[in-house]
Amino acid sequence: MSQSKYLSNLEPWQDPKAQPYVSIKNITKTFGGRIAVNDVSLSIYRGELFSLLGRSGCGKTTLLRMLAGFETPTSGKIFIDGMDMTDTPAYKRPVSMVFQSYALFPHMTVEQNVAFGLIQEGIPRNEIRDRVNAYLELVQMSGYEQRRPNQLSGGEMQRVALARSLVKHPKLVLLDEPLAALDKKLRERTQLELVNIQEKVGVTFIMVSHDQEEAMTMSSRIGLMNEGRILQVGGPTEIYEYPNSKYVANFIGLVNLFDGIIVEERSDHVIVKSTAMEKNLYVSHSASVPVGAQISVAIRPEKVMLTDIQPKDEYNWTSGVVKDIVYLGDVSIYHVKLRSGTVIFATVANLVRAAERPIQWEDEVFLHWQSENGIILAM
Repeated sequence: MSQSKYLSNLEPWQDPKAQPYVSIKNITKTFGGRIAVNDVSLSIYRGELFSLLGRSGCGKTTLLRMLAGFETPTSGKIFIDGMDMTDTPAYKRPVSMVFQSYALFPHMTVEQNVAFGLIQEGIPRNEIRDRVNAYLELVQMSGYEQRRPNQLSGGEMQRVALARSLVKHPKLVLLDEPLAALDKKLRERTQLELVNIQEKVGVTFIMVSHDQEEAMTMSSRIGLMNEGRILQVGGPTEIYEYPNSKYVANFIGLVNLFDGIIVEERSDHVIVKSTAMEKNLYVSHSASVPVGAQISVAIRPEKVMLTDIQPKDEYNWTSGVVKDIVYLGDVSIYHVKLRSGTVIFATVANLVRAAERPIQWEDEVFLHWQSENGIILAM
């Protein structure tokens, strides 16, 4: 394969020649001396669905509001499509926002809500009608034109709010917890619908969410925030499989963490001694870490195998007693207490009915995993 062909398969954020569509440079925001966003820099590319993910109070919504123009940065710069938007007022930015509450006008019909921004801009009446009809069809709300918001379900209001944002042909759509008000089933269905709509229109989306599953399902990339800083940026697979810190590993899904010390370091593996384990941990394909370094080893529960037969391997296994079994339908999560008192999670597919499971509460079991499934994290 030629070098040029190889480069053409890169995602924009992997291509050193690609120019970011949204560039956030060293943005800081303080409120009365409290730092809400702390020296954040981000590059987001055209057509991405990028998620800012984190707990309440981490700074993600403040960052979104600065992109929208509702807050002014204390320091730093914001560029959209090469234009400096740092001091541009919200109404002059090529940006639309979908609020968590949807913010539809209760006295207006669906059609009037979607058309409102176009009317304010003085768009010709025929073009308004055509664009409103086109975007209501896109969000599957044709036939609802004359209904008012109080006659719509939460999912329907969310679609109208999205149509109202898209109809103005913005360069950037910002979504502030857009699915938080929906029930679980509707939220899961709407996640995929939103992704499909975003791919059809090709507009860059930046979404704020505290829901890790939502961000993992919808995003091209995720920026995980804590205390006003970006801790890691990457695709869902990268964030989940290769977290760069204990905080990230703990925030995204369940994880088993073993604190320990490097006792052997080679080019293709390290060996870790942990007081929580009966056997040493062998981690392959690890970054170079010096002998004696204090680290943590992360293992995802679905990588842990559960058995009543003692493994013959020298490394990466331990024994314990089943203390809890959390049944989730398709899988069960076993909580196994080791002799050290540490509890390990193991996810097991429910291939047989619960009553037929070979391993039950208070059974003594063995847990083991492959060497490539461990991740070395700094303490």
